[in-house]
Amino acid sequence: MRLFSPLYSRAMQWARHRHAQRYLMGLSFAESSFFPIPPDVMLAPMSLASPHRAVWFATITTIASVLGGLLGYLIGLFAFDMIEPLLQSAGYYPKYLQVKVWFDEWGFWAVFLAGFSPIPYKVFTITAGVIAMALAPFIFASLIGRGGRFFLVALLMAWGGKRMEEALHKYVDRLGWLVVVLAIIAVLIIRH
Repeated sequence: MRLFSPLYSRAMQWARHRHAQRYLMGLSFAESSFFPIPPDVMLAPMSLASPHRAVWFATITTIASVLGGLLGYLIGLFAFDMIEPLLQSAGYYPKYLQVKVWFDEWGFWAVFLAGFSPIPYKVFTITAGVIAMALAPFIFASLIGRGGRFFLVALLMAWGGKRMEEALHKYVDRLGWLVVVLAIIAVLIIRH
């Protein structure tokens, strides 16, 4: 079933849109504090579509993401009582409690890991604010973690160029279904 090919084609069209940079910045900012979709979904196709601008795309994604992380930090610092029910209803509350434990043990490294990995970064930004983590290490860990991730994605896409775009287009449905299956397996493992 070709479910992912049309989505991939649409993402490539958006990546070439004249306002794509603004959309990328907005998505990067929002994802770091409240929005569930990671900016990689725009960064990768934009870097494929314009490989000579990949470093620029990674730079604006990193800056917007760290600024969004600061918003998440402020939410945790000043408004956690208001968002706690939202964390519970969205299913993020158990993750939030786990993150608090990680912060007690790892601090800076917890933010760095969340910034680089697919772990929901927003949970870490909010938790950093709740525990009033020192702001300078929070920003530094965010810059390194988010920057490392976004530059890696952008540069890999730019390096692969047209050849990678063609390969992704050819195999995107298989890859998409593989990710769905892996996500289901991960959920089943986590629940049991």
